[in-house]
Amino acid sequence: MVTALDPDAQLNALLGEVQSEIDVARRYRVFCNRNLRMDSIEMIGFDMDYTLALYHQDKLEKLSIQLTLQKMISNHGYPPDVLLLDYRPQRAVRGLMVDKKRGNVFKMDRHSHVGRCYHGFRKLEREERRAIYRSARLDVAQTYAWIDTLFGLPESVMFMTLVDFLDRTEREGAPADDYTKLFDDIRQAIDEAHRDDTLKSVIKGDLPGFIVKDPSLAETLHKLRSSGKKLFLLTNSLFDYTDAVMKFLLDGERRAYPSWRNYFDVVIVGGAKPAFFNERRPFFQIDLATGKPTPAEATRLSQGKVYEGGNVYAFEQMTGIMGENCLYIGDHIYGDILRLRKQHMWRTAMVLQELDREIAVGDRLADQIRDLDLLDRRRRNLESEIDYQALRLKRIKVLIDEQDPSGAATRQRLDEAKRQTKASLDSLRDRDQLMTVEVDSLEDMIERAYNPYWGSILREGNEGSRFGEQVNDYADLYTSKVSNFLSYSPLRYFRAPRRAMPHEQ
Repeated sequence: MVTALDPDAQLNALLGEVQSEIDVARRYRVFCNRNLRMDSIEMIGFDMDYTLALYHQDKLEKLSIQLTLQKMISNHGYPPDVLLLDYRPQRAVRGLMVDKKRGNVFKMDRHSHVGRCYHGFRKLEREERRAIYRSARLDVAQTYAWIDTLFGLPESVMFMTLVDFLDRTEREGAPADDYTKLFDDIRQAIDEAHRDDTLKSVIKGDLPGFIVKDPSLAETLHKLRSSGKKLFLLTNSLFDYTDAVMKFLLDGERRAYPSWRNYFDVVIVGGAKPAFFNERRPFFQIDLATGKPTPAEATRLSQGKVYEGGNVYAFEQMTGIMGENCLYIGDHIYGDILRLRKQHMWRTAMVLQELDREIAVGDRLADQIRDLDLLDRRRRNLESEIDYQALRLKRIKVLIDEQDPSGAATRQRLDEAKRQTKASLDSLRDRDQLMTVEVDSLEDMIERAYNPYWGSILREGNEGSRFGEQVNDYADLYTSKVSNFLSYSPLRYFRAPRRAMPHEQ
């Protein structure tokens, strides 16, 4: 027997997925750095790799390392022994910097101060880091390489492991290779595996094994389209790989969309970002039968067709949508986000696949993180009291030295004040040492929970990391996956929280 729904139930059925943000678990929220009115957004663009298509990272890294090592052995003369080394994925996180000249990998805070640093598997001590990296400002354009994408993590893992291997080989009598050459060989071998389809052919052969199929992705895209927004795909991947991945993600998910291409008003492959945003390369239409671009330059962009190359200037002219009316969602801080904010007026959203785990760890250790904040505040107060007592003791000593020898009573009072102040100062310094040990131990435990080598990708010690600061500066929104937008109205006003300066806290 069918029973009629009560009025509230009928209303809830009509509202469907719309819910209050307070009802959305933190790991599924969209976070805001800069106010953004979704009702003013007319067109939303998406990157594919690590944006619409999230990867099973451990499996992909293992494959990438294996194929790269094979290329290094066959094409660059490395010994087969390198295949037997222990390549641990945890040795790399996004936001690391590789010092190709010295063979080091390090993480910087938001002030570009070098924090944790490893030479191979050896962690550099504080004084060693200071001697290398505090005498001059880093020229990151010369001998340094920035690991800013999840695709780049295997480079760092292999570099650290092979630096350790080459250093041990040198101690055993064989000369060590140049570290710069080592990194360049790794990057070239990875590029070879991408260019000759070695890597992507394996992924295409086992898409469920390498790509996370998000059951809410199709509904998210449909909801955005239904609100009147135009959608486009802009990826650096070529058509054959894009077609395979997008079919796996979207085909057959909703009856109204027979093909994945039906979700998008414009589809652009081989975009060559960031060149798409700062060069004027032409668009070419893809022949869907052959998967190859046609020779004539495209002068309009039509739904149902696929284009290769192109540039942002022609895109804005042909779509009639530009500037702050366009939102682009990607994962690459440099190729997808930074260029758009520095050179164009597009709004940006960044997908941080790691954010899911970062939030989960933070929630699990919430009590310890609060304890650390409390201890840190108490230590600052203690250090302030130490400074006061040290200054007081210094002043008492000056008064004693200036005191007339005939003033015995005053001298006695000053000597007693000196004794008491020194005892108080010694006690405070003992407490400070104990508190420092406690803070360091708690901080180390928390950092290791995020990553045993590097801690949180968004922090470095008490500061935000350089990578975290770039996310803050250039991504208007950030979230762990595209389908998190499903919990929000397409007309949502994302409002950034009020940020307090130190003097306001």
